[in-house]
Amino acid sequence: MAAAPEGFEQAASALAVDEFLPARRLLRIAVVTETYPPEVNGVASTIAQVVEGLRARQHAVQLVRPRQAADAPGEAQAEPRCEQVLMRGLPIPRYPHLKMGVPSRKALAALWALKRPDIVHIATEGPLGWSALQAARRLGLPVCSDFRTNFHAYSRHYGVGWLHRPIMAYLRRFHNRTRCTMVPTEALRGALEAAGFRGLRVVPRGVDTQRFDPACRSEALRATWGVRPGQPVALYVGRLAPEKNLDLLARAFEAMRRDAPALRLVLVGDGPMRRELQHRLPGAVFVGERRGDDLAAHYASGDLFLFPSLTETYGNVTPEAMASALPVLAFDEAAAGRLIRHGDNGLLAPPGDADSFVRQALRLVNDLPAARGLGRRAREAVCEHGWDRIVAQVEQIFLAELRSGPPLPSGLWRTTEAAGR
Repeated sequence: MAAAPEGFEQAASALAVDEFLPARRLLRIAVVTETYPPEVNGVASTIAQVVEGLRARQHAVQLVRPRQAADAPGEAQAEPRCEQVLMRGLPIPRYPHLKMGVPSRKALAALWALKRPDIVHIATEGPLGWSALQAARRLGLPVCSDFRTNFHAYSRHYGVGWLHRPIMAYLRRFHNRTRCTMVPTEALRGALEAAGFRGLRVVPRGVDTQRFDPACRSEALRATWGVRPGQPVALYVGRLAPEKNLDLLARAFEAMRRDAPALRLVLVGDGPMRRELQHRLPGAVFVGERRGDDLAAHYASGDLFLFPSLTETYGNVTPEAMASALPVLAFDEAAAGRLIRHGDNGLLAPPGDADSFVRQALRLVNDLPAARGLGRRAREAVCEHGWDRIVAQVEQIFLAELRSGPPLPSGLWRTTEAAGR
């Protein structure tokens, strides 16, 4: 019997060790999303952070998304360890700058039959997400999903509250056909479990504390708002849309102005309520959508942060404002309920209690030194929530789901796909 080549035993031992260290296994991950930067919304930005984090951990990501107006003709350029697959999309009603995918089950099944991912992660539950779920199940691919947007809650703000029950039924059916669904808070997990959702895993959202930093404060930017040095600024960041409860923002600001006439309001974002708010708040500054370092400078250049929304699954703007050392006032739910300790690193109002929200807003503006202390402690609190830790948790969930089921027998996917034609 011939002797093994020199070094063979050491190499074999290393391979055997790797086999029993699933955390080091490199994966082929198909990520399916209806929204992605440069689109500006919380889902797009967090999915981008997860994709970049997975790439940084050496996984190969296939990003499947609708083609956007900013995309050049032809296929998107592949980045290292990230292949982008652009699908046909249609504008979303009332959000024409956003696209939703169209049904694409056959195209995705053919794509994944030729280049099989280890796992499919579906970030959104629209037509493209549903097609991905059907295609993955047909091919026997494990699927994980995210619950990221309260579509069922939004329906009440657009005169179609009667759709709440069928939307919830669809979401439950969708997510219960995946191996697990990631949700950002324990409170949301409890609510969804009570509604019949299964396989829920809590994965908090991260925040980029290097980008969102109080050091980004700019007096030059504040001057463009017509603000004098030392003049207080209340800031809102988000969609200017009914589901954000912006009537309460206007009410709170008007009450604050009675106690502090010098206070200015700056709104970062755009949406269908912009004209209405401009009419109601003639002295407010509307700066439109902002991105990247420009957005970070806008956060850091404010003094108080007001966020009255009651429809967030998480609300990325809360930790971004906290990272920028702003004292945040929000309702005690979603990210605010998880991150803010009332009176220590921010202020909370009971969910739906508009009078309490206004009272807390007055508390902020009437003691600005105390508000600055809240902001400093807010920054300290969120520095523990970097994206590296979050992406590592997502990676471990993928690996656990792959270990939980038997591997698909070689060649089975070809038989299954052929049967579907």
